[in-house]
Amino acid sequence: MDRALQERARATRRALLEAAAFLFAERGYAGTSVNDISTRSGRTSGSVYFHYASKEGVALAVVQDRFATWPDLAARYTDETVPPLDRLVALSYDIAHALAGDPVTRAGARLWAERDTINTALPDPFPLWTAAATRLLAQARSAGHLAPHVRPARTARTLVRAFFGLCSLTEALEGAATVPDRLTDWWHLTLPSLQPAPLPTAAPGEAPRSA
Repeated sequence: MDRALQERARATRRALLEAAAFLFAERGYAGTSVNDISTRSGRTSGSVYFHYASKEGVALAVVQDRFATWPDLAARYTDETVPPLDRLVALSYDIAHALAGDPVTRAGARLWAERDTINTALPDPFPLWTAAATRLLAQARSAGHLAPHVRPARTARTLVRAFFGLCSLTEALEGAATVPDRLTDWWHLTLPSLQPAPLPTAAPGEAPRSA
């Protein structure tokens, strides 16, 4: 296949995936047909079956495209001059903005939530997300930025699940646009529980207490 044909095939595949993502995000898996995808993309149904073989194949591709690869975002947060907890919070906002504004990410999240209705195995992103959060929390502990009682692996698992639940429920009740604001509320509540307690302030005339 020459380069022009390869580029055309990639463009067609991408157009089909993005059309499907928009429809899956808005209507869900059951509410979207192959004909719907072909109509929205401006391609034929035959193109869908050529590139993805089935509607299940399209759903799998959508989940793999963004939703299951979010831990790759953690690569942007390797600057060790930035405190690890700051990097963890910034990463969560990247994900929240994607959930609120990126159709492919939103579709991936909805499809994963509807996975029991889809006749194919969808990748589970949560172990990877948890591993990324665990690394950042472990770095925070090494830097002395984590409260002594906080265990990185257990805490990361809880944070990831709570974060996804917050985003999902907020979108259902208030709409995707409010997810970043609710995330701010969540971090105001959660972050102090992760951080060491500040040293008591010395009374006038007293020496500061040591840790």
